[in-house]
Amino acid sequence: MSEFDTTNEGRSVSGVFFGLLVLALLTAISSLGWNYSLQNQLDQAKRSLVLTKQQTKDLSSALSATNARLTASVEQTSAASQSAIEERAEQIMRRESADTAKLEQQQALASQQISTVSNKVSAVQTDVGGVKQDVGGVKQDLAATKTQLQSVMGDAGVMSGLIAKNHDELEVLKHKGDRTYIEFSLNKGAKPTLLSTISLQLRRVDEKHSKFTLEVNADDRKIEKKDKTLDEPLQFYTGKDPMLYEIVVNNMTKNTVSGYLSTPKNAPTITAP
Repeated sequence: MSEFDTTNEGRSVSGVFFGLLVLALLTAISSLGWNYSLQNQLDQAKRSLVLTKQQTKDLSSALSATNARLTASVEQTSAASQSAIEERAEQIMRRESADTAKLEQQQALASQQISTVSNKVSAVQTDVGGVKQDVGGVKQDLAATKTQLQSVMGDAGVMSGLIAKNHDELEVLKHKGDRTYIEFSLNKGAKPTLLSTISLQLRRVDEKHSKFTLEVNADDRKIEKKDKTLDEPLQFYTGKDPMLYEIVVNNMTKNTVSGYLSTPKNAPTITAP
């Protein structure tokens, strides 16, 4: 081997070694770059995970707070509704008690007045035959009135005032001035009849068994009084401040009924056009 060949071979070996060295350096640099990129991605993923955990925690807290507010709102609404129902029931019970006490007081006053008149008539003594007959007639009239005008229990469980079974007895009640009385006559199949602030419609008549069915329209609601009898007080409450109304049917034919509506003196009225 000549010196030239030896030199070329040395250069060739050096070139290969240098190339390998450069390749190794490039590979190392590339590895470092890839490791750096991978580390950055890993760090970013960790930060995203921490942020997601925090957002999840915040969302969970917000959801718990919302549930608490909803629960409190439902409890408050339920309590308010229950309180309103109880208060309304107490108002109706107080009103019914007051109406019952007033009716009992009116009945006692009427009995006292009748008793007073009867005692005064009994005290009058005269030998004149005509006067004696007049006194006897007055006694009979008072006794008849006392017998005919009676208080009975209404269909709503409230003791009614004195009940009139005919027009003459109703005139007596009107002169007492305790309540307002409106007479009516209803025909089966006719349109509703307006009385004060309510309307009545005759639905059915069973003359054989002295029963009838009425439909009462009050406060935009319909109340059915089914299979009722003559002289039975049909009671219901109506108005913004509920007042006790009564219907008494004291006459019946095949297709008609007649009677009167009784309302408190201070009940609202509607003037017919």
